[in-house]
Amino acid sequence: MARRCQVTGVGPVAGSFISHAHNKTKTRFLPNLQKKRVWVQELNKFVTIKLTTSAIKTISKKGTAHIAKLITDKKIKVR
Repeated sequence: MARRCQVTGVGPVAGSFISHAHNKTKTRFLPNLQKKRVWVQELNKFVTIKLTTSAIKTISKKGTAHIAKLITDKKIKVR
């Protein structure tokens, strides 16, 4: 299962932990993904999507029209 937001496309980012002695250890910073059941008014049904928390806030502010467009264009798979 990919660790990627289905709406925004945000995924893991590579980076390093740096100690006081400046030793570098490779790591992956993962996005804060949540499985969310969202009512899409345009499709008149609930859909379950993997979203980042920032995408959840954006959807609650701006609405679900963008999700409906992605679903009808078959760009994202929903349950």
